[in-house]
Amino acid sequence: MFNTLYGKLAAVLFGLFCVIGAVAILLTLYATRLYFQEASQKLNRTLAEHMVSDKALMQEGRVNDEVVKDIFHQLMVINPSIELYLLDPQGTILTFSAPPGKVKRQRISLDPLNRFLSGAEDFPILGDDPRDLTRKKVFSVSPIETLGGSIEGYLYIILGGEEFDSVMQMLEESYILQLSLWTGGAILVCTLLAGLLCLKLLTRKLNSLASAMDTFRRAELSAEPEGLSPSDGLPLEVRRADEIDQLEMTFVQMADLIRQQVRQLKETDQLRRELVANVSHDLRTPVTSLQGYLETLVLKEGALSSQERRRYLEIATAQSKRLGDLIAELFDLTKLNSREMKPRVESFALGELVQDVVQKFRGIVEAKQVTLQAKLGENLPLVSADIGLIERVLENLIENALRYTPQEGRITVILSCIGGKIMTQVTDTGCGIPPSDLPHIFDRYYQVGKKHREGETGAGLGLAITKRILELHGSAIEVESVVNQGTTFSFHLAVAQPGVIRVTAPAIEYLPQR
Repeated sequence: MFNTLYGKLAAVLFGLFCVIGAVAILLTLYATRLYFQEASQKLNRTLAEHMVSDKALMQEGRVNDEVVKDIFHQLMVINPSIELYLLDPQGTILTFSAPPGKVKRQRISLDPLNRFLSGAEDFPILGDDPRDLTRKKVFSVSPIETLGGSIEGYLYIILGGEEFDSVMQMLEESYILQLSLWTGGAILVCTLLAGLLCLKLLTRKLNSLASAMDTFRRAELSAEPEGLSPSDGLPLEVRRADEIDQLEMTFVQMADLIRQQVRQLKETDQLRRELVANVSHDLRTPVTSLQGYLETLVLKEGALSSQERRRYLEIATAQSKRLGDLIAELFDLTKLNSREMKPRVESFALGELVQDVVQKFRGIVEAKQVTLQAKLGENLPLVSADIGLIERVLENLIENALRYTPQEGRITVILSCIGGKIMTQVTDTGCGIPPSDLPHIFDRYYQVGKKHREGETGAGLGLAITKRILELHGSAIEVESVVNQGTTFSFHLAVAQPGVIRVTAPAIEYLPQR
């Protein structure tokens, strides 16, 4: 129990209450005794003076025994708690009213007596108790003067003698006093329990926060902090927050920031690992091929004909180009996957961009003997997107269609306005995609059938790059394919200004040369 914050605070609070209670009782007893002493001394301040003025206690420096005995007898009958002592001018006790053998002192210090006689008001003034060598008592004193005014002695009266002490002891041991002390102790215990309950309520939030922090630490700074919601179900931002609530909110915000940073670090590390693995895997084939053909050229330089040497150089050049394209695609995909990549959105006419992209493939289309056609809807509005990235999407989709479309085949790019967005479709009449491959075609380095056709330079990154670019634009890419009939890729782009109409140019079509 005492290892917890609540236990330690409870132990400290309990000890503090005990000390305070004990000190309070002692102070009460001490203050009560002082009060009785002060009241008794003030009430009997002139007692000795009156007695000296009424009776001649000393004559010619000698004690008047008859008068002294008579006074002692009268006072003992009236008030047996007081004690009388007759002192000489130096404070030596000449006679007293106490029983024989009770007086322990022979001399009384005159300093408290002089203070009393000087008119001091800081009662109680304590003087020596003749019956005890260390104890002090309240008193009344008066000098005994001769007719000439000289002091021939003092009447020293102890106002609270041994009988008074016995009565005080009896009072301290009385049932009422004990009951009062027990009542005071019970009040202290109840106060302590109430304080512990309040302390428990205060430390409950701290215990909850400590538990959440420990859970967060054990989860390697990745779990969402739990157990911090208040009992009333209100979130920390809504309820009336005290200092502990503010500490909880600060911890939640800090934990969220840490989790984001840890997630970013893991993603960055994963991208780095993937880049290294992919580079080492996908660069191995073109590098090995390029190295093999170049070594063949070096080793058989004199034995190769000009046609063979030219064919080897063309193959090496193609592998070099494939290597360059692969490296460029790797870095493009890595940059697109980084959080720093943000599209530069602007308004432009998608139909004009499609015409420009289609025109780039004019030579390839004629060489491969396929038909590339653009069907552009009329009065299409402007789209809002990154024109450079969308151009890359169109190029990748057309290039992918060319790769799998045989001679005499057809590739069509269709633009239409549907539901306030511009839909783009790239359709081919190629070999199609088997149903088993459809879920994986957008994975990195995945190729349909997992086989490279002769002369192809694709690395399986084109569709992955296309998907990532469209994700940055808030669009998804859809695919429909029938084996041996063809494939259609489609995506949608947001309209920039629905009220602004852009009249598109006539559709174009590139036919293979016969």
